[in-house]
Amino acid sequence: MTARWLTRGELGAAGGAATGLLLVAPDLSSVFPLGPADRTACVRMTGEVLQATGVGAADRVVVALAEPAATLWTSAAADVAAAAASVGPRGRMRLHHALTTLRATTLVATPTGVMDFLARLHLEFLLDPLDLGLRHIVLTGEIASRHTIRQLAGEFGAAVSEAYSSPFSGGALAWRTAEEDPLTPVADGVLGLASLDKDVPYADGGLAEMVIMPLGHSTLGDTVLRTGHVARAENGGLPAPEHTVGEHVLVRGVWVALPRLEKALSKIDGVSGWELTVSRAGTLDSAVLTVTFGRQSLVANPMWKARIREALRALTPVTIGVEIAPEAAEAARPGLVNDLRGQHLGRDRALLT
Repeated sequence: MTARWLTRGELGAAGGAATGLLLVAPDLSSVFPLGPADRTACVRMTGEVLQATGVGAADRVVVALAEPAATLWTSAAADVAAAAASVGPRGRMRLHHALTTLRATTLVATPTGVMDFLARLHLEFLLDPLDLGLRHIVLTGEIASRHTIRQLAGEFGAAVSEAYSSPFSGGALAWRTAEEDPLTPVADGVLGLASLDKDVPYADGGLAEMVIMPLGHSTLGDTVLRTGHVARAENGGLPAPEHTVGEHVLVRGVWVALPRLEKALSKIDGVSGWELTVSRAGTLDSAVLTVTFGRQSLVANPMWKARIREALRALTPVTIGVEIAPEAAEAARPGLVNDLRGQHLGRDRALLT
């Protein structure tokens, strides 16, 4: 029997028929069902990754991630460590207070979240990161900038690891302790590489998409899930992803659905084109949507700009700035993504081969 291959969008489209515990993206672009045994396996594997990165029974873990990853990581940490707490991804002063109050030895957070926390410790709070006494930092949920692991290790005096987590459940599937290393999967057969333009395993050198194979999943069975993460498979082993591809763009740990963005803008009269620019000029990702109107009379209209802002707020929890192109263009053109981070390769996988 031929295995099914599903993308994030296809998982979301099937959400109306999914049963059990449903782990959903903030914009419902993916719906990942978990039966009791699936959830147990997900928590167990995340715990095994924590142990592989050095976390043990004497550690106290603070998880600064968004849902659904936060609950899974906190449950897994509680099983392998002395204590575990979830404090959410935002509020750097709150995070500092939680780490000191709980006497945390381990922090689980996104790479940009920890880098932003570090910057604020130095510049705003005038605190020495070494005083926190962290022994372990586990990064997950984003594609880290180069040298992040090395810099954080030096600043915090901690062992810094990177975990690859499922973009659907948030549970950990693999890890590495240096950015030059390949990923070590938590179990054989759970992760693989696939061709970008065909539903077949990756064979040749070059770009390949990370795929998850939830073998024996209670409802998905042996379905192959395309993650949207892209790696350069040239040096053997399982490479960590460096890019993304497809109809979803990863911004501040959240996958922004381009089709939903397109649909929302199509309902606003006068929009003829748009470009989403994503950058990481400082410690955090930022996104700006530049909209082109088809009529010059709309360019300086504050009400139309406000309508676009409201549409974006309803679409995603990620803050997206809005700019208006100074010149109108009557002819409609497709939406564009301009990723200054160099992460998102394009919306169409087939065009990249």
